[in-house]
Amino acid sequence: MTSALLSGPRFAVLMGGTAAEREISLQSGENVALALEAADCSVTRIDPAVEHWIQQLTDIDFVFNLLHGPGGEDGVVQGLFESMKLPYSGSGVLGSALTMDKVRTKELWLGRGLPTPEFSLLTADTDWSGLINKGGTFFVKPALEGSSIGMSKASTPEQLKAAWERARAYGGAIIAEQFVAGAEYTVTILGDQALPAIRIEPASEFYDFDAKYLSEATGFYCPSGLSAGEEAELGALALTAFSAVDAAVWGRVDIMQDVSGSWQLLEVNTIPGMTSHSLVPMAAQAASMTLIDFVAEIYRLSLEVRHAS
Repeated sequence: MTSALLSGPRFAVLMGGTAAEREISLQSGENVALALEAADCSVTRIDPAVEHWIQQLTDIDFVFNLLHGPGGEDGVVQGLFESMKLPYSGSGVLGSALTMDKVRTKELWLGRGLPTPEFSLLTADTDWSGLINKGGTFFVKPALEGSSIGMSKASTPEQLKAAWERARAYGGAIIAEQFVAGAEYTVTILGDQALPAIRIEPASEFYDFDAKYLSEATGFYCPSGLSAGEEAELGALALTAFSAVDAAVWGRVDIMQDVSGSWQLLEVNTIPGMTSHSLVPMAAQAASMTLIDFVAEIYRLSLEVRHAS
């Protein structure tokens, strides 16, 4: 079934780019490209950091977009492909743009009555002491980056201001999200399915870039240890949060369970990592799917979405 579905089209894998997550994108793209080639597919690797890359799309039938972060995950290339009438993987322009912006995502969730930690926008005029006195501990991060790029934890006024200084090097709005004590989970979405949840136990203080992609000590647990009822509740919340921001086809929703047992939505990734350290392939394996099965389903669902729009 998988080989029949993928036979014929000329695929491009978009990878690399110029965002801070370039190296992760190259690894994600290579994994997908190798899986497609193992299934005897025609594959062209395309890096938008290379001049005249758009010309390489001339004879392509479908683009697997594995660009992470600004420029690839925020609606920009999605708009390009729409204008070219070139089918591509994953969420469309609106869903990509919304989910790349953590502030807009959280505002939309709050408007829908979905649970997410309280947050504040940081500027040079922020009352650092007042915010700490009000909220205690915060995670500070750029609103328009992924993979925990530029993120740090702050529990004093001095730490909060220093965290803002670090985060603003990446541009865009800076968000201070209230710290949630509890267990961290991630749920992979594929179409209308929530794949088995993964519980994350970082070896360091929190799940930062190193814990995600470099550390061998971070613990990933699938099965997650949740009861069947909690697993179903978590999956349903992830699907609701995903569709609320117009995300489509595939992605990942990150969620905390606080000490009272309540869920708190953190963010949506519409092009999550597909590296050897990434969680989506792990969830696919737990759902008895090989990597090429998962990629083929992304292709099938993406064509459905593009043809319907």
